[in-house]
Amino acid sequence: MSSSNNNSNLHSHSNHEAQSVTWNLKPETQFLPGNHYLHGAFFRRRRQRILIILIKTPQAFNMNSTNKHLSTFSDSKSHYEILDGLRGVAAVMVVIFHFFETFSGGNHLKQIMNHGYLAVDFFFVLSGFVIGYAYDDRWGKMTLKDFFKRRLIRLHPMIIMGMIIGAIGFYFSASPILFPGIASVPVWKLLLVMLIGFTLLPVPPSLEIRGWGEMHPLDGPAWSLFFEYVANILYALFIRKFSKKALAVLVFLAGAALIHLAVTSPNGDVIGGWSVNPEQLRVGLTRLMYPFFAGLLLSRIAQPGRIKYAFLWASLLVIVALSFPRVGGSEHLWMNGLYDSLTIIIVFPLIVYIGASGKVTGKFATRITRFLGDLSYPLYITHYPLIYIFTAWVVDNQVPMSKAWPVGVLMIVSAIAIAYGAMKLYDVPVRNWLAKRFMHKTVK
Repeated sequence: MSSSNNNSNLHSHSNHEAQSVTWNLKPETQFLPGNHYLHGAFFRRRRQRILIILIKTPQAFNMNSTNKHLSTFSDSKSHYEILDGLRGVAAVMVVIFHFFETFSGGNHLKQIMNHGYLAVDFFFVLSGFVIGYAYDDRWGKMTLKDFFKRRLIRLHPMIIMGMIIGAIGFYFSASPILFPGIASVPVWKLLLVMLIGFTLLPVPPSLEIRGWGEMHPLDGPAWSLFFEYVANILYALFIRKFSKKALAVLVFLAGAALIHLAVTSPNGDVIGGWSVNPEQLRVGLTRLMYPFFAGLLLSRIAQPGRIKYAFLWASLLVIVALSFPRVGGSEHLWMNGLYDSLTIIIVFPLIVYIGASGKVTGKFATRITRFLGDLSYPLYITHYPLIYIFTAWVVDNQVPMSKAWPVGVLMIVSAIAIAYGAMKLYDVPVRNWLAKRFMHKTVK
């Protein structure tokens, strides 16, 4: 249950009003070769109006980003679509990781696709980079209230949906072995936990109704969104004002703390952060601070280049980093901790730089990156209720992977379908409505 969004968050951000051209024309007046209807008397007709709004948009000429897609705000900057696609690759890897985790029996050494939990840390790097790109240069025109409204509109609708799906599936995950307490949980307590989950505030231990010690027992991965919110608050109130040198010092100290956590961990990894106790909160905060603010620093100091096949190379690096076998074994746990920390500190910022230095070309590649980008956050925040149910079925019936994999494939496909439906039918319409209602902006 170790993994985001961002992110994780993975996000549509902006600085300038987008360049737009709006034509109020009848169908027969479209600009077709040889169409001369636009000349002469056409411009004298009172009922036909042509409104042209041309607003300077330097971002439109960024060679490494593309036009807006599924943007909530009318002034959103162009996306780095490769980074969106990489977020989707990592989200799919998280789901596959959780499938394999079902058969590990909680033994990290036996886990297939061993380092899938690091996807959370990758989401944090992406989020920091995107936040810096989207907001660093607009604070003279944007208030704290506007920033927080934007972040809530972008992230919170799917948090609510994740809790609803978790509540619907809660009793289906009842297990005499894995979750013996679920059957005795009254409906009123389930609904109370769901309502608290809507706020993303951690559930107190007295309301931890599943038995795994999670701060969000209906939707485990929401823990990383809680820390994403913490990062956004720290950025908006304090760290956005840091100079590059001050930010570099913070990132260095956070990196040192991350290495210490990883190499001294009793399990030899950075897994954790989802429980409300001092030890787990320390893990979560340590996992947050370096990657998020390293991503922010990267957005301020890096000048993206031009790398061919950037999406392919960056995707392969993500897959390899998350799939890499356990390092060091049970006798040298610190070696795996070193792998974790160096992957977060070096490899993930490198992947983000590669992704920011590429350009998506061709219809097929564009469709793939857009699909993965659109799917990433909904998939991450809604898939885990299915994992609860699948894991309970496997444990209760002692189903080996050789026999469970068809059901696992069905579960993964179902998770993708649910996420896509939630994105299309709920997330995008709700975000657009909220933007119109609270941001006073025309939405796309």
